Parts: sequence; C-alpha cells; structure tokens
Amino acid sequence: MFKNKILLISGGTGSFGSAVLRRFLESDIQEIRIFSRDELKQDDMRRFYNNDKLKFYIGDVRDKNSIDDAMIGVDYVFHAAALKQVPSCEFYPMQAVKTNVIGTENLLNSAIRAGVKKVIALSTDKAVYPINAMGISKAMMERVIVAKGRNVKGTTIICTRYGNVMASRGSVIPLFIDQVRSGKPITITDPSMTRFMMSLDQAVDLVLFAFENGQNGDIFVQKAPAATIELLANTMKNILGRPNHEVKTIGTRHGEKLYETLLTKEEMVKAVDMGEYYRIPTDTRDLNYNKFFEEGEDVITESGEYHSHNTHQLNEDELRSLLLKLYEIQNELKEFGAI
Repeated sequence: MFKNKILLISGGTGSFGSAVLRRFLESDIQEIRIFSRDELKQDDMRRFYNNDKLKFYIGDVRDKNSIDDAMIGVDYVFHAAALKQVPSCEFYPMQAVKTNVIGTENLLNSAIRAGVKKVIALSTDKAVYPINAMGISKAMMERVIVAKGRNVKGTTIICTRYGNVMASRGSVIPLFIDQVRSGKPITITDPSMTRFMMSLDQAVDLVLFAFENGQNGDIFVQKAPAATIELLANTMKNILGRPNHEVKTIGTRHGEKLYETLLTKEEMVKAVDMGEYYRIPTDTRDLNYNKFFEEGEDVITESGEYHSHNTHQLNEDELRSLLLKLYEIQNELKEFGAI
C-alpha cells in the first residue's frame, strides 16, 4: 500500500520516526520525508541511514509555510511532532498548546490543501482524564483531529492513542540503565504505580493498523499489558546482572497518575473490539441533537474504563521477555552481558 508513495513524518527525528525508518526504508516506498526543527538530529539521521529515499525538511508545525513546502506531493502523513515532556509542558503550557494543538491544526490544514490521502496522528494515554498540561494539550489535539475528520472530504484523518512506549526517548528504562551504570540508586516514584508496556515496533503496528482500517475521525487504541514500576525496576536489575542494586522510592511527581487510562468509560460504550485493538468511531451527528442537552444514556453510567490497573498484569518472566527484545537498548544489554 506504500509502493511508490511519499510519506511525511512530522517530528520524524524522534523515537517513533526511527522505528518507522527501520520498517520502511528497505520497502518499495518511493520517499520518506523527515520534517522537524532539529537540524542536528536530522544530520545524525542522515549520516546513520545514508539512504537516498530519505529526504529532510527543516521546519516547525507552528510555521504554516514550512509545513506547506514539505507537504507538496505527499501521499501520507504520520504526525508525531509534539511537546511530550510533562514537566516542561507544566511550566510552559502555552508552548504545549502552540505545538500540540495549533501545530496539529496547521499540519491538518496543510495536508488537506495539498490533497494528502491519509493522516495518522499520534496521541497518548495522558490525554484520557488529563491532569497535566501535556495531557490536556494532547486531549485538545484529539478533539481537533476528530472535528476536522468529521467535516473534511478527500483526506482521511485518524488518531492513534498508546500508552508508555518502552525505551523511547525520555522514558524510564534508559534512565534505569544509566543509574545502574553510574552506580546511583534506581529511583522509582510509587512501587504500585502501573504503566502500559508497549514497544516502538508495536506503536508502528498500531499506526499501520489504523492506516488500513480507519475512517475519518476514528481513534485507535492497542490493547497492551501493564506492569508495576517496582516490577520494571527489579526486572531491569536482574537483566543487567545487578540484583542487589539499590532502588529508592522518591514519591509521586507533580502531574503523575497512579495508573494510566487508554479508554474512558464513555469511549468503552461505543468502542469496537477488533481483536488486538479498539476502534472508537467518530460521532457523525452535528450539534443539533438532544443527547448533548436534554437526554442521557444509562449505559455510560454502568460502563467501565480501560486502564493499566485492569489490563493483563505482566509477571517478571513476561516482562523480561519483552525487555530483551527491545531494539532500542540492545547495545546496553550487550554492554552488561545480558545478551
């Protein structure tokens, strides 16, 4: 389906973009455009892959002109550009709004004008019942996507939402490895805190499933197992051959949840179970219907949400198996003699 097509990845120098490149560069795709604002990361990527199919565009989703220039001739877009760090978004919430909300609308409008066939945007579990600025901005991003998809013709706009991506940039697994390497205690917030466990390759699988099965305004969620932070820390210690390494509990950080939710109870009512995935179809009705104002639905009250406390909980053997397969930490695992 990507044969002789041009794909643009916004925020393409990040962890997700690298995972897509590993999957696509040896395929029969015609061209992959990396759109981002970081020229150093682009140069690193250019040197590392050294592939003529890879084209680089310096720009920012906040800048409409730079997106328009990169969008000419594009068939498909994977939209991964975002401000993702909870602390920085908390201190600079308007920066999160400008990139995650307004930047998304800029990109969607540019894609529509350029006649792009499909746009798949990436969201996060933090957008569900959000308690921090990053999650709130991502929740608004989702609303922009759904609203735009409801009204547009000719361009299919779809959203994917996933939980914690193991070993992605800024996540705890690389942090734990660095702490063990430097002899510092592994720091965890709350031992009973749970997070979904999903690899970057699975994140790409989710995007491709949405690409094949999605309709305008849909949100797709991949079912994923979860683990406690305590189990993750202990499993990492054992994998790295440091079973007695100190683990220090520092307490829950500002803007952090005990568990993450992938589907609200309102979404679970209408979610379509597609095996390994849930599809949340968009509500195609307009503002003129009574359930916004005068009527209610008992089924929503009775429904339950889907979160990292009530999904399948991994044991140490299952989690160990997942961690050993992570492409992103293979060099570190070799360094410690784990593989």
